[in-house]
Amino acid sequence: MNFNIPISLDWTKEEVIAVVQFFHGVEKAYENGVEREEFLRLYKDFKTIVPSKSEEKQLFKEFEKESNYICYNVVKEALNKDAVSKKIKLG
Repeated sequence: MNFNIPISLDWTKEEVIAVVQFFHGVEKAYENGVEREEFLRLYKDFKTIVPSKSEEKQLFKEFEKESNYICYNVVKEALNKDAVSKKIKLG
């Protein structure tokens, strides 16, 4: 897909890369599926950069507006303790 990923000019190059990788993980969950453990790692890295729930919600909202992919649903599925599948596939 070809859409803009929300980033902050205050982030370092490494932080931007980590955030972009997280959003690509969300995209993968909708397109082909993503391994749960891989996505959880991406989300953990994302949360070190964006610890604020309000900032997370704002970035999720911006990404959804651009891509129509709902980050919250992917995160919710990844954190689901009762999930049996090792792969997350939505959409």
